[in-house]
Amino acid sequence: ETLSINWLHQADVVVVGSTKRKEIPVSWIRPGTTIVNCYPDFLSGKISLKFERWIQSQQYREWNLHCLKLQPLSPVPSDIEISRGQSPKAVDVLAKEIGLLADEIEIYGQTKAKVRLSLLERLKDQTNGKYVLVAGITPTPLGEGKSTVTIGLVQALTAHLNVNSFACLRQPSQGPTFGVKGGAAGGGYAQVIPMEEFNLHLTGDIHAITAANNLLAAAVDARILHESTQSDKALYNRLVPIVNGVREFSSIQLARLKRLGINKTDPGTLTADEINTFVRLDIDPSTITWQRVLDTNDRFLRKITIGQANTEKGFFRQAQFDIAVASEIMAILALTTSLADMKERLGKMVVANDKNGQPVTAEDLGVTGALAVLMKDAIKPTLMQTLEGTPVFVHAGPFANIAHGNSSVLADKIALKLVGEEGFVVTEAGFGADIGMEKFFNIKCRASGLVPSVVVLVATVRALKMHGGGPNVTAGAPLKKEYTEENLQLVADGCCNLQKQIQIAQLFGVPVVVALNVFKTDSHAEVDLVCEIAKQSGAFDAVPCNHWSAGGRGAVELAQAVRKAASQENRFKYLYNLELPIIEKIRIIAQKVYGAKDIELSPAAQSQISRYSKQGFGNLPICMAKTHLSLSHQPERKGVPTGFILPISDVRASIGAGFIYPLVGTMSTMPGLPTRPCFYDIDLDPDTEQVKGLF
Repeated sequence: ETLSINWLHQADVVVVGSTKRKEIPVSWIRPGTTIVNCYPDFLSGKISLKFERWIQSQQYREWNLHCLKLQPLSPVPSDIEISRGQSPKAVDVLAKEIGLLADEIEIYGQTKAKVRLSLLERLKDQTNGKYVLVAGITPTPLGEGKSTVTIGLVQALTAHLNVNSFACLRQPSQGPTFGVKGGAAGGGYAQVIPMEEFNLHLTGDIHAITAANNLLAAAVDARILHESTQSDKALYNRLVPIVNGVREFSSIQLARLKRLGINKTDPGTLTADEINTFVRLDIDPSTITWQRVLDTNDRFLRKITIGQANTEKGFFRQAQFDIAVASEIMAILALTTSLADMKERLGKMVVANDKNGQPVTAEDLGVTGALAVLMKDAIKPTLMQTLEGTPVFVHAGPFANIAHGNSSVLADKIALKLVGEEGFVVTEAGFGADIGMEKFFNIKCRASGLVPSVVVLVATVRALKMHGGGPNVTAGAPLKKEYTEENLQLVADGCCNLQKQIQIAQLFGVPVVVALNVFKTDSHAEVDLVCEIAKQSGAFDAVPCNHWSAGGRGAVELAQAVRKAASQENRFKYLYNLELPIIEKIRIIAQKVYGAKDIELSPAAQSQISRYSKQGFGNLPICMAKTHLSLSHQPERKGVPTGFILPISDVRASIGAGFIYPLVGTMSTMPGLPTRPCFYDIDLDPDTEQVKGLF
């Protein structure tokens, strides 16, 4: 019997086929073990068949994807008209087509589903597919279309070349949706559908982040208030109350005691000094870095005063709101690899320093478990589809100028298993290659352990003309003739930015394919010139793309180039070693990526670097918070600025997410609304319940 128990405790699968039907005690079987019950069929010889079927159900399943047909119109209608003109597959049908099991999805309506992380365990032995990153040149108001390229590429791969592929995108914030930029579902005949669901709330992940973030913010200020108005004894009696005659530490309190070096489990045995150490976080209000968040552009929350009510007894202080997607919890969601890893990261988040200069964490505040509960569904990627019925994961949405600007590690990992060894996962990094791509390689790839196969660098003739010295562009105003008429000199001059971004990708040893988004005003000579210069500058290939107007068919040449590039020898490497001092890592990024002459640290930045190094945070990667509109810190400097000194105004730390983030110049973490926001055009038809005016 003892031998049987030992075997059962080690087993991953237990097949029960006893003719005596004796029950096996639950205590004999390890939690999580799969039990295959074959009682009725034992004597009929079906046990091996049942087990074989179970084994097959757990293995990788070949795709049986039914792609949706497109009939592109000319002129190209609005994005929402195109989205509405296509009938998406039911999401459970799509899930089955790509090999998901029925118990691996949680359906939200007809066209969205959460995918459970248990799939990673089921397919742990499956070889990953190829990993493709879409990045861009330095953005301009004319737009480059990275999301559109991402969607067009996977539509081309799967619907036209019959290659398994997955797009992995970020979830858009309500800030841009109702503010200036608009949505992020792609565009034209290369987009995620239904696009209004993609752009509005989706499955509520950003709301979950907002709730978790603000619970922690409330906990910080409440703790300061209670500590300032109560004795050690009163605090202890409230933190460790007597319930039904028994006083016990909660598990998170026991963990805190252990960190403090107090190895006691009986609340009645703590000395007065130990009680003082346990109950007093002694937060220094001037060091609080944890802000409240909201997923709305509200400039008047950039600086606020909290604690004005009489009930707060005069404990008011200056604070601020950030946009929700700038929360460290969003960065954690994007970088985590499991539920256990997310819990650990949430607990490590530093919210302030105590009066001795030591970090105070979410774990110290006792809120880690509650944060994990609020985030338990948000950690699952959301499955959607493209216009041509190919699969898409939408998950996480950190801003790229103030965070690391990439969708989640988990979505990429699950997709890489699902596409199979010959398949492709195409994910997008925010803004130019100097920001989103650099952070993808140095931060995201470090967190995931995944190795990229190809970089697709997106450019447009119009944007290159702006980098070549073309006139400024005002939103809503007609384009000047330089952008609508052939001008080879402007294009040639502007290609310096494209060349620089190719060189940045080459620093990491990854082959580059340039995707040139073609507009009807581009001449053949301009398109040919860009492709020629790109190849001369070290790109593996450069191809014009027409997926916006033609769907996947317009990106077949790009897909073929990406497949060829992915078969090249991979020489991927990180830009810097984590063991280097913080200041050296910042300097390497500034000089090698941005092209700066050197960096200049403010006294505040130097002080913070010194503090983080002493606190043991010096070996983290760097996440630069910098304008996306220029390779330099000055948004108006287009092309390839040189000779500049990069100013570091402050340095902060996201310890849970796992990076240090220097602020380059002044960075706004809460956007404002323009005079005429996008919401002027957004409406709801009360009869059909259809959203109108959304791009």
